[in-house]
Amino acid sequence: MASEDSRADAIVDWLEKEPRMPIDRIEPASSDASFRRYFRVSQGRRQFIVMDAPPAQENLPAFIKVAKLFARAQINVPDIYRQNLTQGFLLLQDFGKRCFLDVLSAGSAAALYRSALNSLLRLQCSIDIDNCGLPAYDEALLARELGIFQEWYLQKYARITLTQSERQIIADAWSYLQASALQQPRVCVHRDYHSRNLMVTAENSPGVLDFQDAVIGPVTYDLVSLLRDCYIDWPEQQIESWMLDYYQRLRRQGIVSCSPGQFRRWFDLMGMQCHLKAIGIFARLYLRDAKADYLADIPRTMQYVTQVCSRYKELSAFLQLLHNHHLPIQRSDQ
Repeated sequence: MASEDSRADAIVDWLEKEPRMPIDRIEPASSDASFRRYFRVSQGRRQFIVMDAPPAQENLPAFIKVAKLFARAQINVPDIYRQNLTQGFLLLQDFGKRCFLDVLSAGSAAALYRSALNSLLRLQCSIDIDNCGLPAYDEALLARELGIFQEWYLQKYARITLTQSERQIIADAWSYLQASALQQPRVCVHRDYHSRNLMVTAENSPGVLDFQDAVIGPVTYDLVSLLRDCYIDWPEQQIESWMLDYYQRLRRQGIVSCSPGQFRRWFDLMGMQCHLKAIGIFARLYLRDAKADYLADIPRTMQYVTQVCSRYKELSAFLQLLHNHHLPIQRSDQ
């Protein structure tokens, strides 16, 4: 089964020799916004997923650790059948081909989001944040993530040379967002909880993927990632309804004790931080990794940013900066 893909060949060789699992077929399943790739392998009528995570770029032990932690919390993550840390391969349970983004519609959204929010509540209620061993989503990490927007989107993609006053406006906005994030109650945060990483499964849906970067951090992070998704948008009234219903569930669990208005403020500002980071990542994927498809998601994501800026006077100068540079922009070489 030789091919031009040496790592795919190495996967087949590993499966046939170590687990003694002859493979009938191997085909790409998906890739993501990292160096990881996924292959679907078939053995007769059985199908599995192999994660290809080059050890020089990816941290498989972190994936394994978080998978065990989430499974104990009854989050539906794929079973790990075999592992090869030396080469960077995992043999995983196959959750199928239907992610939420593929099936979301006005008719299906209520049931799908109900299941996703139920799973998220389990995650936030069931993991002992003081003893789980996950890193903190601290001020340094928040700053690094916001820096992705400034470096990769503003400077490298939009080719903007910032003035000293503009740098100060950005620094002030970042400080405002960081203070809000650090003020929130802390829970386990998946950190990429959205429609592409949630799979429709026959049992215990959703199947949850791409969780290896989990941290302990702000309570609204995963909620806003899900409801103000970079890949699909919903009417603001619907988002508000889902958000407030989840807020009430958090209050009943004793996770938050703030007012609805304070929770909405946390939600908005956490979303802005998430979306600025995402815009920077989309630009980086294009410029560094030649993955241009993500550029189409920048206008939607930037719209979330400008909507939040328009609600808070503390962000009015940053909003004006965006308007002054006519962002989001589409360059002539697109």
